[in-house]
Amino acid sequence: MSNAKINITNLRLRTFIGFNPEEREKQQDVVINIEIHYPASLSAQTDDVNNALNYKTVTKKVIQHVEEGRFLLLEKLVSDILEIGCEHPWVRYCQVKVDKPHALRFADSVSLTLESHLEERQ
Repeated sequence: MSNAKINITNLRLRTFIGFNPEEREKQQDVVINIEIHYPASLSAQTDDVNNALNYKTVTKKVIQHVEEGRFLLLEKLVSDILEIGCEHPWVRYCQVKVDKPHALRFADSVSLTLESHLEERQ
């Protein structure tokens, strides 16, 4: 069985993230990285789009959710994106990392990573 690993790298979006007054009034940049694993034997053999996980669909859902949302905590934002990444029944593993650039004065960014192992799915 061939296992595919999709990487959506450095998806740059803007959203309301944080609980300080200025963070709740002004959108901030976030940088999103998503890794999704799924079995790809059928898509590799058939070259049929219906047998592949559509990363464009996943990305569109993430963009809509992030840009339209308001989040107090990075944990909630990352958890929501992870849930979107795991929606398709073929997904066996998903990892989401979100960076919040310039969150700390002397750091390039602060990031949070969550992952889900879904090996038991049929």
